[in-house]
Parts: sequence; structure tokens; C-alpha cells
Amino acid sequence: MPMNRGRTISLSLPPFTRWVKRLILAYAGIYLLMAVMRLASPFAREWVVVYLGLIPKLVMQGMVWQLITYSFLHLELLHLLFNALALWMFGSQLESDWGSKRFLEFYFFCTVAAGLTSVAVSYMHVPGLSPGTPTIGASGGIYGLLVAFGVLYGESEIMMFPLPFRIKAKYFVWGIVFLTLVGAIQETGGVANFAHLGGLLFGYLYLRFLPRKGLMFATSERYFSIRNEYYRWKRRRAAKKFEVYMSKHDRKVEFDEHGNYIPPDDGPRKGNGGSKSGWVN
Repeated sequence: MPMNRGRTISLSLPPFTRWVKRLILAYAGIYLLMAVMRLASPFAREWVVVYLGLIPKLVMQGMVWQLITYSFLHLELLHLLFNALALWMFGSQLESDWGSKRFLEFYFFCTVAAGLTSVAVSYMHVPGLSPGTPTIGASGGIYGLLVAFGVLYGESEIMMFPLPFRIKAKYFVWGIVFLTLVGAIQETGGVANFAHLGGLLFGYLYLRFLPRKGLMFATSERYFSIRNEYYRWKRRRAAKKFEVYMSKHDRKVEFDEHGNYIPPDDGPRKGNGGSKSGWVN
């Protein structure tokens, strides 16, 4: 699915698309609010992490909103800056090409998939992970954007402004992914790495196996297909019952295989549309 082969993309000043801008403002605003809350009360930030961060055992107890809300929380400024920069650099291009609706669907699909991956792994007795281990940050969705950019624009060249050289997008993106994973392992001891990997994996699966119009389109098409098949089955069933009922009253009615009524043949059809005198102008 590569696109825009041979195109040179400069990452110096990409445009702020509508939802990229809104997401970054939301991340920054929540980070600032948490900083103010920490000054007001030493326990306020911990309370926010417990109820809005991703804690697997709480998700399993019904707090499913954490699969979304955890992505809006950042405790470290560098973590926030990296995610905001990556969202700006790569998300703006994807939103411009896909449109806002599909961009948001993909981004939050990767975010939820990353969260579910973290929940699943936390119950596998992996060292450093437990059902009580919190995960926060938008990295799951960001890694999905990175793999999407690498797949869709892999042969495009990126101008590494202000450095005077270019690099193919696929090498740039996978280099960023590798360095970030190594840094995350060294810094956190592997607590959030499975969420990152979940965002990468499910972002790739989304691109490869879902229709170009997105998950919601595929879901709606499947829903309407099942619904229409159910209605057709009900119509055929009602037609069969009516045939049986009429046969008991010495009346014969017929329906086709779709449940449509077949009117009785009242005699030979007239030629040319049934007119006695042929075609009439």
C-alpha cells in the first residue's frame, strides 16, 4: 500500500491539521492541570492516574474508559514533548490524506489495541508487569501512526532539516521506533513496552486487512448485510406459512425463493406489452 513514491517530505514545519492540533492541546492542557493539582495536593495526581490511567485489574473490573483516557495522561515533560512532536510530524500527513474521520478511527483503534495488549500481558506473569501496574501516555497510538507512515510512505524521502541529507521514510520511522523502544526499556524496565508493541502490531494489521474506508465502514457493511439477510429469512418464512395456510383453504398461492408473491397466470400474455393491437404510440 505504498503511496507517494519518490516524494520528498520535509519535517521542518508540517501543517497543524484539525484533530492533530486538538489532541496536542488536550495533552498539554491535561499535563498542565495535573501539574497544578500536584501543587495543590500531593495525592491529586496519584488519584488521576488510578482512575484515568490504564490499570489492568481495574479495566477487568469494569473501568473500561481507561482504555482511552490513559492516552491523555503524561507525567514527564519529555514524554509529552516526544508524543506531541511525533503526532504533529506524522499524524498531520495521515489526517491530510485520510480525512479526520478515518485518522481518528485509526489513532484510537491503535490506542485501545495497545491498552488491551498491556492488559492481556499483565496477566501472563511477565517480569515487571502485573495487573496493578499502571500505564499512561499516548505512545500506543503514536506507534500506530509511525508504522502507518512507514508502510504508506516508505519510499518517500524525508529532508532531515536542518541536517543537509535525506533518508527514506521507512528507515527513518523504524530507526525512531527502535531507538524509542531501547530508551523505554532502559528507563521504565519494560513496564509500557508491550503497549507500544500492541500499537505497532495492530496498526499494521489495520492497514493490511481492513477496507480502505476504515473499520467503521467494514462494521456497518457487515451489520447491514446480516440485518438484510435476517429480513429476507423472515419474509421467506412468512411466505411459507401463508402458502400452508391458504392450501388448507383450498387456495393456491406461490412465492419465489426470495419470498416475493407470484401472481396467478390469468391466461396467455398478450404480445407487445399485452395490447390487443400491438404496439401503441
